[in-house]
Amino acid sequence: MRVSRVLVVGGTFLDRVLLSQVLNQDAALQVVGLTTSGPAALAKIAATAPDLVVLTPDGGGADGLPTLAALLARFPDLPVILFSDQARRRSSFTLEALALGASDYVTAPARMADTASGGEVLPAAAQLVREELAPRVKLFARSGGPTPAPARVGTGGACRGEISVVAVGVSSGGPAALAKVLPRLPSDFPVPVLIVQHMPAGMTQVLANSLTASCHLRVAEGVQGAQLRPGTVWLAPGGAHMGVFRFGSARRLRIHDEPPENSCRPSADVLFRSVANAYGAVLAVVLTGMGQDGLRGCEAVRAAGGEVLAQDEASSTVWGMPGSVVRAGIANLVLPLGEIGQHIARRVGRKGGLPPEAN
Repeated sequence: MRVSRVLVVGGTFLDRVLLSQVLNQDAALQVVGLTTSGPAALAKIAATAPDLVVLTPDGGGADGLPTLAALLARFPDLPVILFSDQARRRSSFTLEALALGASDYVTAPARMADTASGGEVLPAAAQLVREELAPRVKLFARSGGPTPAPARVGTGGACRGEISVVAVGVSSGGPAALAKVLPRLPSDFPVPVLIVQHMPAGMTQVLANSLTASCHLRVAEGVQGAQLRPGTVWLAPGGAHMGVFRFGSARRLRIHDEPPENSCRPSADVLFRSVANAYGAVLAVVLTGMGQDGLRGCEAVRAAGGEVLAQDEASSTVWGMPGSVVRAGIANLVLPLGEIGQHIARRVGRKGGLPPEAN
């Protein structure tokens, strides 16, 4: 079994020690060093040669972004996962970190230690590290590994008329991916766009504002009962599912807190199934992300006569979500990230179904 070498950077000394204790309980991980932020982190990376850095910013988090920028400038291929409660207190911090090149983030607990018991790690904090942080560390630190199964691209069953709605599912690497896809859609885009980005409550409004600033279309956080109109872009609120229901001849948003699917809320499967039922003529787009959320929903889209577009492996931060769809033979087309926005713009304006190369 390959053991991934991890360096923990930033935070208080106690937080670093407790975090390393929990990570070292995983036989596939070895914490090779603990260090403060800034120049000390760069020196420690050079000395320990880690496979991955867990960055947990000090105090108010002001040190985290300069350290991240300096780290990636000197070690551009080294994965960095942000482990910070700034995602809870200041959402823009996490989006800035992802834009700089952080591989992923996990929202840290407000406290790691129970000071009343002599500084032992809190059970809830230890569970979060084991269930949320450790799997991401192993995923991003992994190099090489088995050759992935050959991709199979489906061909039959796509709709032959106009697309009525575009639904997007995305997770790890999503903010950066959306920032490349959405600006390619024109201001007169003729159908609604619905997006599930895996994020906790409080972060999606900041992401919507950031995307609006770089797009021709306004991106808004989904609200219950909103009517879906051409050119409207709705982002599922963090921590809530988003779907569609019919109201007379109109379609409207349904925001709800039913149980998570694939350990996700919002879930791409929930969105994809919903739009397949409400529209039929759907273009489902699966972008970079961990896990298999979106796979069952894409099956529903294909069964209803819709089409599925998946991001390719080379351009994905994590080829979990799109890879599961491609390997299942459900994707009608697989494209690199740089071509996806343009393809959506062309396809939605076309009345004759898939382009020749995908038929």
